[in-house]
Order: sequence, then structure tokens, then C-alpha cells
Amino acid sequence: MKINKDNVAKLAWQKMDNLLPCIVQNAVSGKVLMQGYMNQDALDKTLETGLVTFFSRSKQRLWTKGEESGNSLNLVEITSDCDDDSLLALVNPVGPTCHTGTETCWFDSESADLSFIGELEQVIASRKGADPDSSYTAHLYSKGIKRIAQKVGEEGVETALAATVKDLEELKNESADLLYHLIVLLQASDLSLSDVVGVLRARHTK
Repeated sequence: MKINKDNVAKLAWQKMDNLLPCIVQNAVSGKVLMQGYMNQDALDKTLETGLVTFFSRSKQRLWTKGEESGNSLNLVEITSDCDDDSLLALVNPVGPTCHTGTETCWFDSESADLSFIGELEQVIASRKGADPDSSYTAHLYSKGIKRIAQKVGEEGVETALAATVKDLEELKNESADLLYHLIVLLQASDLSLSDVVGVLRARHTK
């Protein structure tokens, strides 16, 4: 169930002693960032402010993530599971989520493939405006949209040629080059993979 201010009371608060576990997930990369607990007041404040707020069991009070560090969690959507006794918050994080300074509290785990693409997009986005001599990506941005678009076209042709001659190793390499340059092109156009996914979602429902 998608949670809004009108259906908060319908959750299984009594079943869970008025504290629901809440998993926090990056809305773009899909990476699981942390787990906390929410009582009804914490959930109400989260919905009201758009900043993920928990009930701290150690401090025995409401605690908005980032209230001291500045590393907040901007809410995109929050839903409950099929039993309405746990929550999943999709967020856009500001800074690292874990108190250790890492992106996620599960910092020893490998990223899922699609999560890695989200991480790569963030790195590529961070190169905009950087010194052109600092990285290939920054250098590519400095060349402008036309050059980036040209590279996407070149890589697309090379990918198709590799598939045509059934060179699977080259197909993997060229596909990687194509995907990378496409992300750069989207970022240079102030778009993201999420915008593309939005189009695919709309098509999928038709």
C-alpha cells in the first residue's frame, strides 16, 4: 500500500508494538541504504516534511536523518508490505547514509548490476563542470553536445557491427562503451536514466 496521511492509521501498529521497521532504498540505484524504525508520529512527520524521520530507540525520541550530519534522506515514496507491518522508503539521499561515512550501512556487500549502473550515473554526473584535464568524462563534457552525440553514434555502429560478426567479447565491450556515452549524453542534456525508465514504464502499461 502506498502510504499517505489518510491511511497511516490503517497500518498494523498494535501488532508491532507501535514500531514498524522501515527499509530505506535509493530511488535511483535501488541500493538498500539503512533500516530504522517508525512510530506513527515519525511516519506523520516524514510525510509532512518530506525528510525521512525515525523513532530512535536509544534516544527515545523522533530523529530526522541528517539533523546533525546534514546527510538527509529526501522522501520519494513510502509503501507498506502485504501485511502492513513493515515499510519501504524510496529516497534521494543527500551525502552518505551510514554514520561511518559510507553510502550504505551494508558497505561490505557487492552492488547488484543495476545498482552499479545507478552508481556509475552518479559518478558521471559529478564530472560535469570539472577540469577537462581531470578525467575523460570531464573532457567529453567540455566538447559539448554535438561531440558527445557523435560518440554515441559511433559506439552504436560499432556495437551493431560486433553483433553482426558474432564477436561476443567485442559486443560486450562496445555495449559498455555505448551505455557509458549514452549516460554522458543524457546528463549533458539535463536528463537521467530515470527519465528514460519513465518512458519505458509508460509504454509497459499500454
